[in-house]
Amino acid sequence: MHIAIVGNIGAGKTTLTELLAKYLGWDPQFEVVDHNPYLEDFYSDMKRWSFNLQIYFLNSRFNQLIEIQKQDRNIVQDRTIYEDAYIFAENLHEMGLMTTRDYENYLSIFSNITSFIKPPDLLIYLKASVPTLVNNIQRRGREYEAGIRLDYLSKLNDKYTKWINSYQEGKLLVLDKDTLDFANNPEDLGLIIQRIEREMHGLF
Repeated sequence: MHIAIVGNIGAGKTTLTELLAKYLGWDPQFEVVDHNPYLEDFYSDMKRWSFNLQIYFLNSRFNQLIEIQKQDRNIVQDRTIYEDAYIFAENLHEMGLMTTRDYENYLSIFSNITSFIKPPDLLIYLKASVPTLVNNIQRRGREYEAGIRLDYLSKLNDKYTKWINSYQEGKLLVLDKDTLDFANNPEDLGLIIQRIEREMHGLF
C-alpha cells in the first residue's frame, strides 16, 4: 500500500508522515530538501533558478517512485510528483518566474515521466490557512524559508484547492490543519488514523 501526504510549505507533511509510519509500521519516504543544490539559490533569485529547481525535484521524485514500485513494502510518502507540476511549476509560470518555453518543456518531461508510474492508493491533503503555514515555517526556522512571501503561499494554496477539487487519480482524504494538532494531540492523531482506515478498508 502507498499513502502520499500533500500540502503547502509548512502544512505538517513531514510530521504526519513520521507519525503515520510509526503507528502503521510502514516505511516513511521523505522529501529531500536539505541536500537540494538549487534551493537557496532559488529563494534568492526565483526567476533565474526556477526551471533548474523544478527539474531537480522532478527527477528526484521520479527516482523515489521507481524505488517504491520496485519494493513490496507499505509506504507513507512526504509530498508527490504531481505537486511539482500542478502546484509549483504552474504557479512559477503564472507569476512570471518561469518562461513559457521552460514551462512547456517541463510539462512535456512531466507527462513522459508520469506515464511510467502509478498514483498512490490514498492521497491525504493537509489543508492549511496562510497564518497556520507561516507559524509552522517560523517555528522550524529554516534560513532559506525566511523570505517566503505571503502572496506566494496564498497562490500556492489556490493551486492546491484547484488541483484537489479535480483530483481523480484515486482515493482522497482532506484534513483541516487549522483545526487538527496531530503533533501534540493524540486524540487528533487517532481521529486521522480512523479516517485513513475507513478510506483504505471501507470501514464505517
